[in-house]
Parts: sequence; C-alpha cells; structure tokens
Amino acid sequence: MERWPWPSGGAWLLVAARALLQLLRADLRLGRPLLAALALLAALDWLCQRLLPPPAALAVLAAAGWIALSRLARSPRLPVATRAVLITGCDSGFGKETAKKLDAMGFTVLATVLDLDSPGALELRACCSPRLRLLQMDLTKPADISRALEFTKAHTTSTGLWGLVNNAGYNDVVADVELSPVATFRSCMEVNFFGALELTKGLLPLLRRSRGRIVTVGSPAGDMPYPCLAAYGASKAAMVLLMDTFSCELLPWGVKVSVIQPGCFKTESVRNVGQWEQRKELLLASLPQELLQAYGEDYIEHLHGQFLHSLRLALPDLSPVVDAITDALLAVQPRRRYYPGHGLGLMYFIHYYLPEGLRRRFLQTFFINHCLPKALRPGQPGSTPAQDAAQDPGPNPDPGPSPVAAQ
Repeated sequence: MERWPWPSGGAWLLVAARALLQLLRADLRLGRPLLAALALLAALDWLCQRLLPPPAALAVLAAAGWIALSRLARSPRLPVATRAVLITGCDSGFGKETAKKLDAMGFTVLATVLDLDSPGALELRACCSPRLRLLQMDLTKPADISRALEFTKAHTTSTGLWGLVNNAGYNDVVADVELSPVATFRSCMEVNFFGALELTKGLLPLLRRSRGRIVTVGSPAGDMPYPCLAAYGASKAAMVLLMDTFSCELLPWGVKVSVIQPGCFKTESVRNVGQWEQRKELLLASLPQELLQAYGEDYIEHLHGQFLHSLRLALPDLSPVVDAITDALLAVQPRRRYYPGHGLGLMYFIHYYLPEGLRRRFLQTFFINHCLPKALRPGQPGSTPAQDAAQDPGPNPDPGPSPVAAQ
C-alpha cells in the first residue's frame, strides 16, 4: 500500500517551533519523567510514520503530546501575597517540613503541635520567621479543636484563611485485624477522621469566604488492603471519601479540595524503631491467651520483622510530599490527587486492573507476607492430614521490599 507523503521539512520546522513555544509556556522541569515522555513520543512518531496516514498520525501525536504536557507541566501558580494557612501535625515529618517551606515562601503559617516544647516545635521557633505561630492541639480533644478555631479566626482577621492542611495522622499497631485491639481502630478514627472532620467543618466559613483550599494527607493504605494496616487504612479511607464529598459540595463556593497519597518516606515515626518495638511488646502483653496460642508469638515477631524491613526502604527526602502540598495550595487548577513517591503508579495499576489473586499476592510479597499461624502448622492439635498436606510447612523469613508503609 502506498503511504501518504509525510510533511516537508518546512512544515516540520513550524510544528517544532509551536511545540517549543508550548514547552516554554508549560514550565516543565528537566528530569527523568520528561526525558521518558520525550522518548515515548519519539517512538510513537516513528510508529505513526509507518502505520498511519499523516492526518491521523498528527492527531495521535498531538493528543499524546497534550496528555504528556498536561501531566508533566506545573500548573500556573497564584502569588503567595498575604495568604494564611493552618497546618496540623507539625511536630515532625511532613507537617514540620511543609511549615518551614511555606514560611520561607512568605505565607502566614499557623502550625499545630501536640507539645509546644517538642523538638519539632523548638526547631520551628528557631528557624522560621515571626509570621509562623505555634498552637498546641490534640485532635482527640474537642476543647483543643475549639481553641484552635478561635486562634485561627483571631490571627486571620486581616488576611483571611486561605488553606487548611490536614496532615496530623496516627497509627500504633501493625497486626492482623483479629490481633488488633478495637481501641486502636477507635484511636485511629478519632485522629485521622473525626478530629480532622471537626476541625475542617469549623474552618469552612473562613475557607468559603476566601474561596480557599483544603489539602489532606491520606495514604495508599486507605485505597488498597495492606496487610496488618487495617485500623490505619480504614481511617484514611473514611477521610478520603469525606474529602471527595467536600470536593463536590464546596465546588459552588470555589473551595478546591486535594488529597495527597504519599509512598513510604522516612519521617520521624518511621525512623523510630524503638517505638515500634515497644508497641509490639504492648500488643503481645495485651493479647488474650487463646489468641496468642492460636497465632503464636513467633507469628507476631515475623510480622514485626517484615514491617521493619519495609521501613528501611523508606525514602529519606520528604520534598516530593512538601512540593505536592504546596502545589495543591497555590496551583490555579490543583489536582484532586497527588501521588508523591516511588512505585505508586505500578501499585495502583496492579490494584485497579489485575485480578484479585494477583493484587493480594503483590501486597503480600512487597509489604508483609504472613507466615502460617501456629494452630495451622503441621502436627499442631486440631490440624488435619489434609490441612497438613495443603499448608506451607513453615514461615518465610525473608520479607520483600515495600514501597509504602504507615505514615
């Protein structure tokens, strides 16, 4: 079949000039994502020349280029001016680093901490400008939330409140649902859902007045069933659904809502191995004897070892999350979801598009792969010969790497 003539050199110069102008306007940053996109577009161009007539090829290339630019380009940003932002959970991690960056950019930052004398609070006092104000707040205490609402109103009378960053989060157990105390589920919901809900509702009049932003730090554990993170994941799932509801309901008011779903980063809680050891010992001490006999202490030790192994793979640089929060606050058209971190695209592809069995195996392989509970192991009372033949004869002591862990 005779191929249609491809555009002449002059036509290609015109196309290249227009593409260059679009690249300059798009505020693209040189890096691996951009280089990979350009390589894919070059390969697509080569295929189009050989398989499609010029009109169809140009349409395909234009669509692919537009998609690539829209995904990689940083949206135009609003000026900081005198904008004020309230950030929760600034004792450490994402909250502390976000407070430092926004203060350096010129924001008026209201930063809540659990303890005004914590190392993180002292660091913020020492390195930030007088615009940054610290406030003690525990999201499980309604009186603290009420005081934070009054504090925010008093300190934003001249500027208004532009943004709320729901960053504070809590998780204190890594174990199967049956082994996790119900009190842990309540504690996670109190901080990660109910406390954030009460604070957000209380600040909505200010945010509606400014047509501002709500930014919430979620977790991939709220989107997919990570082994041993049910309490944390369930609270994050509830919070994300609430934010999606806010996003629809606040659209007429001009308030934009974004959710940050970060991978595993080396925040202070991730680095504090001693704290996780202590929590494991408390879990073992609190388990009913019947459950301890059914699962075995070595089963819990195995889960704990794999969890700690996954934390060693956490990313030390928190800036991708801080940059995502900043973009959600200042972008003219912020995204509804941000996914800072490595491997999240693959994880979500597997979760949404592959069969359930493969999804489950992926999470077990790359996060926590359970060993066999003690009562189901061969030779234990209650196990049948059929069970003995069907079950794995022993635990797998080699944990796989995990791209995500509790925040």
